[in-house]
Amino acid sequence: MKIAVIGAKGIPPKQGGIEHYCAEIYPRMVSQGHTVDLFARSSYTENFGWENYDFRGVRVISFPGLDYYYGLDALVTSAMGAIAATGQKYDIIHFHALGPALFTCIPRIANSSKIVVTCHGLDWQRAKWGSLSTRLIQLGEKASVRFSHGMMVVSKSLQTYFLQTYGKETVYIPTAPASYGYSDPNFHYGTNLGLEKGRYILFLGRLVPEKRPDLLVEAFSALNPRGWKLVLAGGVSDTKTFTSQLLEKIARQRNIVFAGELRGSRLWEIVRGAGLFVLPSDLEGLPLSMLEAMREGIPVVGSDIPPHQQLLGEERGTLFKAGNLDSCISVLDWALRYPEKLAPIAKKAQNHVNLNYSWDHITSEILQLYTQVLNSSEISSRLQPENNDMDLAKVGTKK
Repeated sequence: MKIAVIGAKGIPPKQGGIEHYCAEIYPRMVSQGHTVDLFARSSYTENFGWENYDFRGVRVISFPGLDYYYGLDALVTSAMGAIAATGQKYDIIHFHALGPALFTCIPRIANSSKIVVTCHGLDWQRAKWGSLSTRLIQLGEKASVRFSHGMMVVSKSLQTYFLQTYGKETVYIPTAPASYGYSDPNFHYGTNLGLEKGRYILFLGRLVPEKRPDLLVEAFSALNPRGWKLVLAGGVSDTKTFTSQLLEKIARQRNIVFAGELRGSRLWEIVRGAGLFVLPSDLEGLPLSMLEAMREGIPVVGSDIPPHQQLLGEERGTLFKAGNLDSCISVLDWALRYPEKLAPIAKKAQNHVNLNYSWDHITSEILQLYTQVLNSSEISSRLQPENNDMDLAKVGTKK
């Protein structure tokens, strides 16, 4: 198959779940004999516009953008990608995220390529978008429902949302944790940050309002657990006022460490050294950072939003009421007091992720979805998995 990919900023990944997702999926497709072109933003790839390069067999084509205005840059490069893809003879044009899906109408009307959309989350709910951008993303959501031949979602709650809101049948294929490599067993980088292995709480993610690092900071400060520190690891996004206020708040607190955006061995070392991973988000698709912590055997605490319930349910982690400070404090206090009770929970979570979340299986299921849309105009309910978090073998079969 000849495949075009639209909506990712670029690869190799620097930040962002979609970019890590594409970096895992598409080289695997290339290794199986498929051709993949990924349309990217020059502001992310640091290439000049119209240049292309190879990433593990994937041809990455950089478009010039408007990097002084983030939302417009994303829409402009997505539109350019849709137009460019329409002029080529692709079998599949795959749009990632709802904003880029605004332009699914272009190839759907202009050529015979099959259109696939992946919804990684309801992006119009994110605080970084202004009213115009929010409206455009909502239009992209409607366009994805109308013009796609097949639609994927990364969590069961998203599958329910599209069915209840639009009557749209979608295929649930989740993400998987990023592949970790070697990290320093002597914990030198963590020691340089003033950390003790197994004695810090880790928040890993962009410092944005919907991920609620501010709630975690407030809960940790109120609890002030003896001998523990809190580490905030993640990049600064487009909510600069929120971020600056948060960093100002923690600047004078010796037990809270802002590690910034970590990559490679430093990231792996800090994740593996954590005593507790906490994700207090109000909004997620299916969080890669939580999957990574679970896969590494780190005990996990999360807010009780549906994607976290899906991952941490059946005693694979501990949940607190989303947005509720008292609930967060209470759960953190329990987790830090009874580490012996967390160990079997973390082991159960680790086994669950290793068994159910594999990039090789996910790639296989996406290719199966591509084959289905090439042979039919719409994905039918025959493709819907039941009950299990990831019953990949049953996707595409009739119950």
